[in-house]
Amino acid sequence: MLEIIHDSQGPSKRNPVRTREKLLEAAFAQIHSHGFQAASLDEILSDTGVTKGALYHHFPNKTALGYAVVDEIIGPSLVNHWVTPVIEADHPLEALQQVIRDAGQSMTLDELRLGCPLNNLSQEMSTADEGFRTRLQSIYDQWREGLVRAFERAINEGQMRDDVDADTVASFIIAALEGCIGMAKNAQSMDMLMQCGSGVLEYLETLKR
Repeated sequence: MLEIIHDSQGPSKRNPVRTREKLLEAAFAQIHSHGFQAASLDEILSDTGVTKGALYHHFPNKTALGYAVVDEIIGPSLVNHWVTPVIEADHPLEALQQVIRDAGQSMTLDELRLGCPLNNLSQEMSTADEGFRTRLQSIYDQWREGLVRAFERAINEGQMRDDVDADTVASFIIAALEGCIGMAKNAQSMDMLMQCGSGVLEYLETLKR
């Protein structure tokens, strides 16, 4: 049965695509704030105004909803913010440095306290659910592979030292960035985030030719 909403122009059919998007957005907010296991379906329904029947029409269970959040929100967001600007740039190392600066400058203390959603879920769910683990690993792989492509191009174009291994550097950068956010989250300190980020920026500078 189609859901009905009422507005100033009378009854109209709810857009099922938008309903699904609202559920995903609310679920992401719950998971980011509380973790997947503590995320409340009742709160998601309350936040969206969607019925329980409509929720289960789009997602058969909470796990399916969590998987969709990883696949459709966390993964694409990371690629859009951390991968695409670097692989599309004429100077990948400089582009990555700017992405790091922009991320640090735009982050609020409230956002820092929530931490990185990818890292949070990896810590919580990688040993609890294989479906989560493989999905999260796929995102890390996309991130690493994107940086490897960018670094290899920078090496070939003479922008980056040719005595470094692109795969090793990419893995180290991702680990360093996730570590910076994790440490700063625990300390609830923007100063620590900036200090750690500065170290990553300085390391990237040493890779330039």
